[in-house]
Amino acid sequence: MKSRVRIIGGRWRGRKLPVADSDGLRPTPDRIRETLFNWLAADCRGARVLDCFAGSGVLGIEALSRGASSLTALERAPAAVANLRRLAAELASDAIEIVDGDAEAAIGDLREPFDLVFIDPPYAVPRLREQVFLALEWPRDEDFELPSPRLRWLKQKRAGQVNYAIAEWRASG
Repeated sequence: MKSRVRIIGGRWRGRKLPVADSDGLRPTPDRIRETLFNWLAADCRGARVLDCFAGSGVLGIEALSRGASSLTALERAPAAVANLRRLAAELASDAIEIVDGDAEAAIGDLREPFDLVFIDPPYAVPRLREQVFLALEWPRDEDFELPSPRLRWLKQKRAGQVNYAIAEWRASG
C-alpha cells in the first residue's frame, strides 16, 4: 500500500488513509470530493450512507467524518475489503459496515434505507427511499444518462478526465 488519500473535512480532517493496491482502484481526488461535499453539506449530517463499489472507502469515510451516522461499504476486491476492515478498526468506528461481495448482487440483500448513495462504475441503482442524493462519477469521454425518471440532476461538473454530479431520487413522481 504505497498510496494514501487524505480526508478533507470533518472530525478526521487531514488524516491520511492507505489505499489498497487493487486493479482499477482509483480514489476520488480531493478536488472532486471537496466539491461533492460542499454540495452535500446540509445532507450529510445524520445520513445513512451506502458506498457501492467502495474501493478505498474515501467517499463513505469522508461522509462519516462530516457527520453521517453510518456507512455501509460494498466491495468485492479482496485487497480493498481487507484495507476497508483495517480502516474501520483504525478509526475505531462501529458505524462502518463492510459488505464483502459484488455490489450489484449485494444491493438486493440490504434492508436498511439509505439517505446518501455513492455509485462508481459499473453503475447500479439500489432500492432508494424518498429524497435520496446520489453522487456519481464517470469518464469524461462517456455519456451517462440517469437510469430512472425518478432521478433528476442537481449539479454536474468536470475535472480532468472525470465527470461528476449529484442526482436526486424522488420516490414519488
